[in-house]
Amino acid sequence: MTGGVAVLWSVRGLSAVALAGAVLIGVTLWSWGQPLICTCGHVRLWVGTIFSPDNSQHVADWYTLSHIVHGMLVVLAGRMLPWRVDIRTLLAIAIVTGVAWEIVEHTDWVLNRFRAATLYQGYLGDSVLNAVADYLWMLGGFALASASPTALVVAFVAGLELTAALTARDCLALTTLSVIYPVDAIEAWQQELNPNPAPPD
Repeated sequence: MTGGVAVLWSVRGLSAVALAGAVLIGVTLWSWGQPLICTCGHVRLWVGTIFSPDNSQHVADWYTLSHIVHGMLVVLAGRMLPWRVDIRTLLAIAIVTGVAWEIVEHTDWVLNRFRAATLYQGYLGDSVLNAVADYLWMLGGFALASASPTALVVAFVAGLELTAALTARDCLALTTLSVIYPVDAIEAWQQELNPNPAPPD
């Protein structure tokens, strides 16, 4: 069975589970008080700066690329293992990790970790729309990677990370670093694009 056909077959077989994941994210975040859509009252398809209050509130933004990379990394990890992992198992892992992240991200502990980094001060979490969209973008990244040769997937991941880092000043790798071990030089570089930088301590 070819990669593309296998992906379609797996998505069809796990579509109910994937849909349940989206519902679980939405219901959980809504019950925790996250707004269904941006509190600005409208829906945008794209937000072009990470420093906008609309960021993480609409359908897509620069962090969308990080979620696409997440899905692709699940595929790459599966291909790097010394034993064969079938596509359905990898898709199940993508669903579980995607749902888990969108929920865990909105716990007080993780939100406070984000707010401790200069770039994310004032971050209140995603809207329900954005969180569900992030999860669906992740599944899209998984599907694309599953139907692509490994070398192309690596190129996709590198391209998305570099594009987000150089254009928006943040990407999956930089976000992870900022939360785990903030680096002053990187934070200063990121703040160069901030029209309203935080005042120095």
